[in-house]
Amino acid sequence: MHRYRFLLWRPLQLLPVLLGISILTFVMVRAIPGDPARILLGVRSTPEAIARIRAQYGLDLPVWQQYLYFLRNLLHGEMGKSLIYRVDTLKLIMSRIEPTLYLVLGSVMLAMLFTVPLAATAARNRGRLADQMIRLLSTVGLGLPAFWLAIMMILLFSLSLGWFPVSGYGSDFGERLHHLFLPCLTVALALSAVLTRNLRASLLMELQNDYVTAARARGQNENRIFWRHVMPNSLVPTVNLLAVNIGWLIGSTVVIESVFAIPGMGQLLVKAIISRDYMVVQGVVLVFALATVAVNLVADLLTVALDPRVKL
Repeated sequence: MHRYRFLLWRPLQLLPVLLGISILTFVMVRAIPGDPARILLGVRSTPEAIARIRAQYGLDLPVWQQYLYFLRNLLHGEMGKSLIYRVDTLKLIMSRIEPTLYLVLGSVMLAMLFTVPLAATAARNRGRLADQMIRLLSTVGLGLPAFWLAIMMILLFSLSLGWFPVSGYGSDFGERLHHLFLPCLTVALALSAVLTRNLRASLLMELQNDYVTAARARGQNENRIFWRHVMPNSLVPTVNLLAVNIGWLIGSTVVIESVFAIPGMGQLLVKAIISRDYMVVQGVVLVFALATVAVNLVADLLTVALDPRVKL
């Protein structure tokens, strides 16, 4: 019963967060210097043409009134019309969501593939060479900027070895996987550095618990104790950390998509900011915020699934 109540009330509790993000984004976007109507029409535009475009998109209204119109359209499932692309903003975002979704999911999967064996090896060899090397690599990974790592990946695997394309997205599923592997690997390496340190610490704490000592005293297999009991319990804080870092993960797609020329939401956001396309910026940021909130909700549910002792 408590779980159903949680599923009902948690989204309602997050509505004020989304509302606050929408207000903050709306005000900040309009604080960016530059007139989108002038940018749209070019340097030779006349004052009459600029005034006509501003009136067409409601840019001549007070900011608070523009926001109310935006909120009203949002309640009807609309985000307005893009100033630059001249199409519905929501349709434009939906056409770009697939590459970003693949990039985020692929990065998380690769990061967990790296994190679990590395953290397990480090925890089971505490203080030894393997543990020290993994801790060193994690520390180095924490300090590497995403854009620098992306460029190094392109220089090594694309230009030098020729294993992967430099940029683009591909036309079919196989080509897309080929194009997205390097971007996913770039994000995963940075993310796994954070997760590995966290999971290693959790594993070491779990290994000191009484139930582990009791299981060993009963003669249970060491691998069974570790993978059946210790690892699931240790994954709980790591899942929560992953949810906390989802905002950083989504933000990193802006950089990665720009470096690898992936036609996703991150690249769309950069172009919209440069061209002062208010509607697209607001829409993309709101979708990113909604995704972050949804992931944190899923993380709470996974926490309960991994550890029934946790109460919602």
